[in-house]
Amino acid sequence: MSRKKDLSIAPFKNESECLQINGLTIENRLDRVSLYGSLDITRDKEGLEKAAKLKEIVDSVVAAMTGEELPDKVEVEQPDTVKNPFA
Repeated sequence: MSRKKDLSIAPFKNESECLQINGLTIENRLDRVSLYGSLDITRDKEGLEKAAKLKEIVDSVVAAMTGEELPDKVEVEQPDTVKNPFA
C-alpha cells in the first residue's frame, strides 16, 4: 500500500508552505506562488500522477485569483544582498 503525501497549498494565504514534486519546488507567498526547478512528466502512470498533481496545484492558484480585484502588476521586492560573513 503506497502512502501519498499531502501535496496541496492554500495559495496566497501564508509564507510558510513549500512542497516538491520531484525536482519542482512550489513556494507559497502572500503575493505570489513561485515554481522553480524541473519536473519530468513521463508518458506512463507515474507521469500522469505528476501531471495531475501539478494541474491540481495550478488550478487552486487560478481559483484563488478568480473573482478577486487584482492589480495590473505586483511589485516584487528583491532581497537585500548581505556580505558573506565567512569570506
